[in-house]
Amino acid sequence: MNDWAPIAKEYDPLKAGSIDGTDEEPHDRAIWRAMLARYVPNKGVTGDPHLTLFVARLNLQTTEEKLKEVFSRYGDIRKIRLVRDLVTGFSKGYAFIEYKEERALLKAHRDANRLVIDQHEIFVDFELERTLKGWIPRRLGGGFGGKKESGQLRFGGRDRPFRKPINLPNMKNDFYGEGSAEKRNWSREGTRDWRTRDRDHERSRDKRWPERERPWGESERERDSKEERSRGRERKDRDR
Repeated sequence: MNDWAPIAKEYDPLKAGSIDGTDEEPHDRAIWRAMLARYVPNKGVTGDPHLTLFVARLNLQTTEEKLKEVFSRYGDIRKIRLVRDLVTGFSKGYAFIEYKEERALLKAHRDANRLVIDQHEIFVDFELERTLKGWIPRRLGGGFGGKKESGQLRFGGRDRPFRKPINLPNMKNDFYGEGSAEKRNWSREGTRDWRTRDRDHERSRDKRWPERERPWGESERERDSKEERSRGRERKDRDR
């Protein structure tokens, strides 16, 4: 647990699917898909990945000009790439912004996250496709973040960092009597065995049970006599 960190230093689909990064089995099919994926970053993408920001949750009407107007306040921009659909040409709601200096990159990363642009609160993070080892994109079951409604949340990123695991003591062995010999032999040292205690409890309960069934202090003999009288009256009524 000494190497635990809220932000993943290397992408692992199995850990990303866990709220604290400790899962040992995938809990949804998308994680399986990400674990089996062999993703290769797009070689057609140019620019310095260590000076590039990833900007998501954009209004589909937001343009490159609007992004340049907003993000140029943090420093000089070298390039803006608004990702669009190849067929329709419409924006997909995310972009990549490359700065000329690291100082501008860090300032935008710190201050621009959750900024509202065109009535949309945006999300800003470093580019991970070319900088985070083992990265698997969302379309292949990986990524970070996600929506609760999808049931496929991913943790370890800026949007949803890992929660610190709770260290619980290992109580299994002692609970099932598999601990040390001294603990297993506690009944031999003068303490009553649990089986004997259960038998005594059953006997005492059987003794008390008839008393609980007596309505208003009536004995069983009184109840039997009443039942006989009522059955006798029923026979007389039928004979008439």
